[in-house]
Amino acid sequence: MPVEPRREPAFEAESEAYALFQRGLAFLRQRHPAQAAMLLAQALSIEPGKNSIREALGRAEFARGMHEQATERFRDVVADAPDNDYAHYALGRCLLELGRADEARAHLRLARALRPQSDTYRETLSALE
Repeated sequence: MPVEPRREPAFEAESEAYALFQRGLAFLRQRHPAQAAMLLAQALSIEPGKNSIREALGRAEFARGMHEQATERFRDVVADAPDNDYAHYALGRCLLELGRADEARAHLRLARALRPQSDTYRETLSALE
């Protein structure tokens, strides 16, 4: 089964939500998750159904140690896009941080099955098993 490239956000480049999303991503790249989370939460309030925003906000929350919140973000993404390998991986990582290894293992296995060429997924799963 061929692996499809990651989809780009499907909202208008001129929208307020898109501008907040882009600024939030920039803060994530600069390793400022608190600032990123603030902007991404605002973007999500404007566009509550956007998985790209949910995923980025989940990453910021994870980086801030907010593992319960990040878990819920990634659960929402997985519910909307069950073929999103990264969301399964990130959900697995969140669950590991919460001490829920059995649940984590299931999502890490799905991530690995969806993107078998990922060394990161393989290494994380191998460390758990």
